[in-house]
Amino acid sequence: MNDYPELKVRLIAYTPDPEWVVAVAARLCYSSLDGEELLHSMTGDRVGPMLKTVIEKGHFSVLEHAVFSFLIEGVSRVTTHQLVRHRIGCSYSQRSQRYVREKEPRFIVPPEIRADEEKQEEFVKFCRQGYEAYKEQVASGVRCESARYLLPQAVESKIFVSMSARALYHFFQLRTCERAQGEIRTLAKRMLKEVQQAAPRLFQKAGPPCVGEGSCPEGEFSCGRIKKLQQKEDAAEKE
Repeated sequence: MNDYPELKVRLIAYTPDPEWVVAVAARLCYSSLDGEELLHSMTGDRVGPMLKTVIEKGHFSVLEHAVFSFLIEGVSRVTTHQLVRHRIGCSYSQRSQRYVREKEPRFIVPPEIRADEEKQEEFVKFCRQGYEAYKEQVASGVRCESARYLLPQAVESKIFVSMSARALYHFFQLRTCERAQGEIRTLAKRMLKEVQQAAPRLFQKAGPPCVGEGSCPEGEFSCGRIKKLQQKEDAAEKE
C-alpha cells in the first residue's frame, strides 16, 4: 500500500523587513522627501497605516518589492503543473525527472479515492505499473528523460518557489478559493499561513475574493461562502 507523502511547506527566506520595504516604496510615490529623509521618516508606527492604505486602494505594484521563497515537498506533478501557471513575479526550480532517476517513488492519492479502499488499491496498482515499466526501460539503457513519459502524474515531487507579495495575493485569490482543486488549495492555505506569520499586516487581506474583497467572481459556480459571510456581516451590523 502507498506510504502517503506528507505535504510540507516551508517559508525559508524572504525580503528582510518586507512590510517596511513595501511601506517605503509606497511612501516614495507620493513624497517630495529625498532618499535619506524618506527612509528615516518611515518609522514603525507609520508602516501599518501605510500598508492598510496601499491594500485598500489596490496599489499593489509596490508589493512587488517583497519576495518570499518556499521549499515545497510531498506534492504531485498535477499540482506543480497548476502551480507553475502562475508566471508573473514567480520563479520555480523543480526536481528534474530528466536528470534524477525516480527510485521507489511515493504517489499522491486524492482523498476522494483514498476514501474507497478498493479504488485506492486499484489507483496505486496502476501507478506502480507505470513506475515498473519506467524502471525496466531505464535498466535496459533508456535515458531517464525518455523513460519518464511512463511515470504517472501522481508521482511525488519537490519544488522551490519564489513569489513577490503581489504574485502571492493573486495566487491566494485563485487557489484558496473553494473552487480550486483540493491539493493546490491545501498548498495555498499552508503558504498563506506561513506569510501571514512573517508579515501579518502585509497579507491582512490575502485569501479568496469573498474574504479579501467581499465579492465572488464565480457567479453560478459560487460555493456559497460569500452569502454566509454577508449574512454574518449583516447580523453584526444589527447588533
